[in-house]
Amino acid sequence: MSKDSKPLFSQHEHALEKEYEVCPQCGSELQIKNSKAGAFLGCVNYPTCTYSRPLVEQEKFEQQLLPGTECPECGSELAVKQGRFGMFIGCTNFPQCHHIEHEQSEVFADVKCPQCSKGHLAEKHNRYGKTFYACDGYPKCKFAVNHEPVAGNCQKCGYGLLLKRNMAAGEKLQCADKKCSHFQS
Repeated sequence: MSKDSKPLFSQHEHALEKEYEVCPQCGSELQIKNSKAGAFLGCVNYPTCTYSRPLVEQEKFEQQLLPGTECPECGSELAVKQGRFGMFIGCTNFPQCHHIEHEQSEVFADVKCPQCSKGHLAEKHNRYGKTFYACDGYPKCKFAVNHEPVAGNCQKCGYGLLLKRNMAAGEKLQCADKKCSHFQS
């Protein structure tokens, strides 16, 4: 065996150590199993022994207090916390107070919603982090577009909203009406 392949072999040995662990409850072997939540290690004597643990241990995050901040609802201190959707800022008095700081979204004051004509379009993010632009009168008006809105009228159909599109030929303005979709010249 050459010197170059020896570190590779030791890495595989380390991986095999985790494969043949024993159950701390009954002493049987642990086996990699799959569920809808992902892979985990579980005991091979499953119905009699219900021991399981995650395959990959998540780092434990200690909440960090933000000195000098105050919850607007209850007056307690705010802290940086870890949730199932990532990091957020929330009240330390959690079960009694459910206050969470939300990111301020950019509101396009000059761009009125073409559907309800009452609200303005605001930049928002979906749960996957993708940016979209929707009416700020949300429950009543559900108008939304995927590209940045620009105030103006379409030259072809007269629709009251244009979208800024980054094309191969440069930045262009397009009609926001799906029936028209005319590019401005």
